[in-house]
Amino acid sequence: MPPSTDNLHQALLSQLDLIEQEMRQIGLWASEPPSSEALASQMPFCYDTLFFHEWLQWIFIPRMRAMILAGIRPPAACVIAPLAQHSFAEMAQETTKLEALIEHFDALAEQWIDIDT
Repeated sequence: MPPSTDNLHQALLSQLDLIEQEMRQIGLWASEPPSSEALASQMPFCYDTLFFHEWLQWIFIPRMRAMILAGIRPPAACVIAPLAQHSFAEMAQETTKLEALIEHFDALAEQWIDIDT
């Protein structure tokens, strides 16, 4: 039996918390936001103005939390783990755990999409 939507909502929110905790642990969480111009980029993932981890902190995590709390299903193309792996490949920080947490978030989001289709 697939998990209920409420259970998935809670699991997704918990996973976002774990991603944030790991980002803080490895020094990828900033205390000051990027400029409003950088955050307003129209490019996918704000790749022209932000590093991936900045996009994750300032755009993806807050947006996903708001969507989940509002009961809005994530977009079908919500898979970000491959981009995370690519973006983190050159970083000095050890990102293996963070990548695994993001992969798990992707899998949970996919379950929610499957429930509603």
